[in-house]
Amino acid sequence: MLLFAVGAYVFMKIMLKEPIIPGRGKKATPIKLNKKNNENGKNNPLQAEEDPKIFEELFSDVKDISNHLIHYTDYSFSIIAEVDPVNYFLKSQFEQEAIDVTFESWTATLNYPVSVYLQNRFVDVSEPIEAMNKVMEESKDLNEAALSFGKAMIADIVEWQKSAPRFETKIYMIFTHKINVNSISADSEEELEEKIVDKAFAELMRRVNSARNQLRKADIHVSLLPTEGIYELLYYTFNRRKAVKNRFKDLVNQEKDALYVTADQTDSHIDLVKETIQEYEDNENERERAREKEAS
Repeated sequence: MLLFAVGAYVFMKIMLKEPIIPGRGKKATPIKLNKKNNENGKNNPLQAEEDPKIFEELFSDVKDISNHLIHYTDYSFSIIAEVDPVNYFLKSQFEQEAIDVTFESWTATLNYPVSVYLQNRFVDVSEPIEAMNKVMEESKDLNEAALSFGKAMIADIVEWQKSAPRFETKIYMIFTHKINVNSISADSEEELEEKIVDKAFAELMRRVNSARNQLRKADIHVSLLPTEGIYELLYYTFNRRKAVKNRFKDLVNQEKDALYVTADQTDSHIDLVKETIQEYEDNENERERAREKEAS
């Protein structure tokens, strides 16, 4: 029985990977920290890692997005145009050749870079459904059969969207131009920035109009993407699945109706808003005092 107990004890210690004789295990060596490295925060393996600044690194060269332009730090500007393509394979052989000739003639005239960006989005049928519901509510001459048919069709559309992932492809053209700042003269920095933006917008808009006029012959429609459209494009880029339920248009409307602005603001902007509020309150107090004097 004694031998059996000793054997069971040894077997248990081996399975648990513990020392057979208590107190004979390896002692953990304490980690020595270099005080200098710990003070300076350099080469310290135990220093907490900072969260990666993905967006800051991704848009490090972007200065601003305004006036339908993307402003870069090196005085380069980009303008984006949305392309409504033609259904090439539904055309006849003669029409396809005409489209090819038109597109080739446009590309032959390009002496500046043009990028094509394709974005796959989940199909959003919320807007058509809202329009159908609005029509059915406002129409007074619809009978019960027409209303039931409309409701059944809306239910089928929703079920069609939920049954499998549905995608649509958006096509964009990006035109980029860099301004030579030395060729522009101005009396102040504000005037210089304004002239730079005006010159960049005029040149890039000329390129968009050239593409619009030439590709129109092939039934390819090109339209300028405004500032809000650029933000929406970026929103769908980084929120592919979330953008179906939380639409960018709804977020903009909620922001307009919000009592306080929820976006991140700089300290100077916050101070300016506080000063404006204080000036408004001071003016209101002065008016109230003037009214009290007149009444007395």
